[in-house]
Formats: sequence, C-alpha cells, structure tokens
Amino acid sequence: MAIDTGFLIRCIGTLEMGYTRLQQQELGRIEYDLYRAACVKEFEIVLQQSADLLKKRLRPFFASNREVDRLTFKDAFRHAVKHDLITPDACQRWFLYRDNRNDTAHDYGEGFAEATIKLLPAFISDASELAELIARGSDD
Repeated sequence: MAIDTGFLIRCIGTLEMGYTRLQQQELGRIEYDLYRAACVKEFEIVLQQSADLLKKRLRPFFASNREVDRLTFKDAFRHAVKHDLITPDACQRWFLYRDNRNDTAHDYGEGFAEATIKLLPAFISDASELAELIARGSDD
C-alpha cells in the first residue's frame, strides 16, 4: 500500500518557495523577517512529517506497528540506514537537522533562525529525496 506523501510534498514546496522569496529580500526589512519566520516554521513541519512518514515506510521491517511507533526520531533514521533506505551521510544530516530543531526550540532570537536558514538548501534536497523514497512504498 502506498504511503500518502501529498502533504509532505506540498510543505516542501512551500518551504522552497519561502526560501526563494527570503533570498530576494533585504536583510533587516520586515519582509525578510516574515519569510524567515515562515521558513523556520515550515522547516519544523517538514522535519516532523518526514520522520512520521519514514516510520510508516519502516513498518515492513518490524514485527508490529507498535514497535515502529516507539522509535525515536534518530532511531527511525538509524533503521532507515540499516535497511538501505538512506545513506549514512544522509542520516547524519537528518541528525543535524533534528539537533538544530531541538536547539532552536529553546532560543527564539535571530541567531536560531539564521542557523536554520543556512541548513535549508541541503534540507530541501534531503526532504525531497526522502519523500520520493517514502512514496515508492515497500518494495522489499
């Protein structure tokens, strides 16, 4: 059964568009702040959706859905490497994205937002690849 990645793909598109518009804004202007805030929020949504859908993709490798549901974010990505769904390098980048999210959840200043913005080009690419992998479904 195919996993519905429609919402994830739409969110990735929204993030990509927001990032493009952010780059067109002048630093210090309200429009820059607006697009930066939108990008950070969409980053958080895509990050969570990616992990949730990856767990669904991992279900065929586990004895029960409950076992998969108990996986932490990082454990889900470790299992994705174990089952050759993603590369170890991609896994490390996803850990970086998650660590960034955890750090930014406690810091609401400009610094955290700018740190997130720097990750977006690679994150958008990785999220798009993961969405494609998830959409392919279980072919094992």
